[in-house]
Amino acid sequence: MTTTLTILLALAAAQPQAEPRQGAGALTVRDFGALGDGQADDTAAIQRAADRGGEIRFPRGTYRISQPVVIDLDRVGYTSIVADGTASLRMAGPGPALKLVGTHAGTASPDTVKENVWQRQRTPMIDGLEIVGEHPEAIGLWLEGTFQPVITRVCVRDALHGVYLTRRARNVIISNCHLYNNRGAGLLMEGLSLHQVNIDNCHISYNAGGGIVVRASEIRNLQIAACDIEANMRADAPAAANILLDVTEGSIREGAITGCTLQHGREPAEGSNIRFLGRSAAEPQKVGFFSIAANQISDTGINIHLVHARGVSITGNTFFSGHQYNVLAEDCSQLVVGANLFDRNPDYPLGSRDGLLLADCRDATLSGLQVTAAAEPQGALILRRCRRVNVTGCTILDSDGCGILLEDAEGVRVSDCLVRDDRPSKEPSIALRLTGGRGNMIVSNMLVGQTEIAAGSGLVEGNYGGVATTP
Repeated sequence: MTTTLTILLALAAAQPQAEPRQGAGALTVRDFGALGDGQADDTAAIQRAADRGGEIRFPRGTYRISQPVVIDLDRVGYTSIVADGTASLRMAGPGPALKLVGTHAGTASPDTVKENVWQRQRTPMIDGLEIVGEHPEAIGLWLEGTFQPVITRVCVRDALHGVYLTRRARNVIISNCHLYNNRGAGLLMEGLSLHQVNIDNCHISYNAGGGIVVRASEIRNLQIAACDIEANMRADAPAAANILLDVTEGSIREGAITGCTLQHGREPAEGSNIRFLGRSAAEPQKVGFFSIAANQISDTGINIHLVHARGVSITGNTFFSGHQYNVLAEDCSQLVVGANLFDRNPDYPLGSRDGLLLADCRDATLSGLQVTAAAEPQGALILRRCRRVNVTGCTILDSDGCGILLEDAEGVRVSDCLVRDDRPSKEPSIALRLTGGRGNMIVSNMLVGQTEIAAGSGLVEGNYGGVATTP
């Protein structure tokens, strides 16, 4: 008997055992009644799964919902929304498909994070899911009051906005996502208090109301890296930008836009690749302390547009097809624009002006610019009512208008620049024109062509090329 029992037990142990389903990770939204057939309304079933907290898993299928699925993090605890790229969530009603709500009211500093946030709310994750808007007011993801949220491998399309951040968020990561063809913004941060957000390796394209848009918010540490952000504006929509930081209310500082492709949006004419809109001439410091570096920037009305900004560095970028301007800076200070390439490549169609204009700017350095074939009729590089600006080591070639135009300048120094136009032409080119001002210096430049300097406007010395003094 003992021998028989021993043999039976050994045989049973050798048989493969079914894996017991235990813990949140073993369940999917289908276990709560979701059908995923694209026809049934799965709202209630997915809400039941969300109310349980833990892992909310979507297996392959098309899940149609008609109301927002709300995840109250403090009530349900740690939550992750998980798919593997084979599940699509269709929002057939107004509002967000998924709304994550937390209670974090501190900063990013650990001593301001309350214990309930650490124990129930930290690091909500959304991964591997497609969200499609089937209602004019549908939104993909809505996050408010969240701490350390992570959004990865998510595609949101055909919604009003792709991802919406509001109220308060800290330490946000958005990575490897597609925010595509939405009627509003791809990523909208509005009415938001945010520190430390990283947006990387995303495609944010063909959104009518802008790619990455910030409005009426208080934001620090905004990092945008290695993204393709293009065509986020339309002729039948208000003027927008691929990256729009609007701080006519609020402030944004301490950020970088690096290693991105920013392009397309010729219509509307006022569209832009990067646009900073500061508060006012009296408070230009509300947007700035930004680095724009190592990007490919092309094919919009204004490639970079800065208004009332302070402390912006633009270096190491390549520009072409700025249909109005490559760079337009209005009432800005503490600007560094250096070692950028502004080229009209013959493989691209004609029609853009590609000039650079600084108007009412002060305390700026422009160095190492390479500008070729700008078609702006007034000049390739224009400084209008600017003061305390250093222009040095720039090369401006074969451009329309004049190479450098200084209007009503004060304390501007132009040195060690090469300006010439070797194209066949009946009219002699104008290398540099200074129309008026005081205390300026035009020294040690190679100015091939005509140079016109208003009498009494400054020191002109050591330049190669003829100089004509005008009354």
